[in-house]
Amino acid sequence: MPNNSSVTIFILLGLTQDPQKQNLVFFIFLTFYGSTVVGNTLIMVTIKFSRTLGSPMYFFLFYLSLVDFCFSTSIAPRLIVDSLSTKKIISYNECMTQVFALHLFGCMEIFILIFMAADRYIAICKPLRYSAIMRRQVCVILTVFAWTGSFIHASSQIVLLVKLPFCGPNLIDHYCCDVQPLLKLACTDTYMVNLMIVSNSGALCSCSFLILMISYFVILHSLRNHSAEGRKKALSTCSSHILVVIISFVPCIFMYTRPPTTYSVDKMVTVFYTIGTPFLNPLIYTLRNAEVKNAMRKLWNVKTMTN
Repeated sequence: MPNNSSVTIFILLGLTQDPQKQNLVFFIFLTFYGSTVVGNTLIMVTIKFSRTLGSPMYFFLFYLSLVDFCFSTSIAPRLIVDSLSTKKIISYNECMTQVFALHLFGCMEIFILIFMAADRYIAICKPLRYSAIMRRQVCVILTVFAWTGSFIHASSQIVLLVKLPFCGPNLIDHYCCDVQPLLKLACTDTYMVNLMIVSNSGALCSCSFLILMISYFVILHSLRNHSAEGRKKALSTCSSHILVVIISFVPCIFMYTRPPTTYSVDKMVTVFYTIGTPFLNPLIYTLRNAEVKNAMRKLWNVKTMTN
């Protein structure tokens, strides 16, 4: 904790103060988190042990599931436990750790989605050069780059926050620690800090979203030259990716590209991209992907026959 801060703990107000609604929050988000863990673990295990899912797209899907698992785990368990607590206390260091994890895994998800879009662009628009460009070594290098970039981004958020003095009050009107709620509690002018955060997180979300939507527009436009069967398969894959991009980026852009003001919908918007997106991704990538479903059936049949 920095020396210019007198606050050692924060108190989270959570999603609601109503005891009955808190019980509802507990059961709803316990179900969501349990489903997220099972769904993303199932995808990771399927890709890891399936011989048919060795393409770069599934290499990146494995890491997307891993990131979703970690992203949800950094937020959901505390929300679930706090929903049964009368005082939702979090220490200064735990709060900063949660901010770091939130931005580390959130930024990593952005990188992975960009790599998946690039993979689809090369596969559809440059099929003859696909195997030469998207080699295994290239995928590994891109993943290392993504982890490094995410670490730098998350560290920059923490550096901005730890320099702020927190003298009280220490009530965070949220269910988790994030940059915007903490800026409200700082006992100093945070205009420049918020400007840097918007330039960092806001620009990252907005530019990445724009790049992704343009890339998918180019992909969909190029499909006119493909056969009907090829168009159908590509459209199925790309529509899943576009859906994930929209539900991941729109809430983030809303939260990180605005002045330091709060709205009544902020908590629900945050719920959508911290808990809802990791829950929906496994459903989107399994229900709309025949290869993943077939690989899951084969692994299940092999396990059943072995037993």
